[in-house]
Amino acid sequence: MMATTIKPLHDRVIIRRIEETANQTAGGLFIPDTAKEKPQEGEVIAVGEGKYKDDGTRQTLDVKAGDRVLFGKYSGSEIKLDGEEYLIMREDEILGIISRAGAAA
Repeated sequence: MMATTIKPLHDRVIIRRIEETANQTAGGLFIPDTAKEKPQEGEVIAVGEGKYKDDGTRQTLDVKAGDRVLFGKYSGSEIKLDGEEYLIMREDEILGIISRAGAAA
């Protein structure tokens, strides 16, 4: 089977959701998958080349592949490629880029 590749057009990005690993609350209650909200955090997999501006030049995107981003609860369209689920959305649906400080040595 050939792996599918997809290149987003214009100002669209493809994002893989980053799943929460904890299925328990702080109080020790187990949360079934059906009750969990889908994460609003993901990793950018691919980005388009940007929208054309009025002068014909492209406005490049602020996000790049590998960035961890936060997006709105109802952002994007869900797509499935080779059994994996992704989101495709416009860059302006992304709320921010997440950067975490490294763990203290």
